[in-house]
Amino acid sequence: LILLDSLLQETTMSLNPNYEQIGKAFTDQYYNMFDNPATRAQLQALYNAEQSLMSFEGQQMQGAAKIMEKIQSLTFQKIAHLITAVDCQPMFDGGILINVLGQLKTDEDQPHGFNQTFLLRPSGNSWFIQHDIFRLALHHIAA
Repeated sequence: LILLDSLLQETTMSLNPNYEQIGKAFTDQYYNMFDNPATRAQLQALYNAEQSLMSFEGQQMQGAAKIMEKIQSLTFQKIAHLITAVDCQPMFDGGILINVLGQLKTDEDQPHGFNQTFLLRPSGNSWFIQHDIFRLALHHIAA
């Protein structure tokens, strides 16, 4: 029981007290880079070469190169992410879980709701996206 208590204290100690500020700053930076064609390719630096995973509309990919292939294969000319809410939670291993709710506007299309979840991992004095899950909020209801 004493060992369990000390392990729990150690894990509790690794919660990042700045998780909300880090999560929201990351979210601003990510979507500003994504929405600007001149900086979109720089998103690759936010992913790890091997340890990053993405699920995009149910399609899975691993590693920064494959993730960027997917992002660069998207067919829009103009894109804007309109953020409604950003919810952040600290993780016991020092990571930060971020859930983003918003609307996505591409080209001249109507805006669509979207949800994107990130798991940030500390790496030295920086962070990388370990998990990235993106889904448009399209509801296909059978009649």
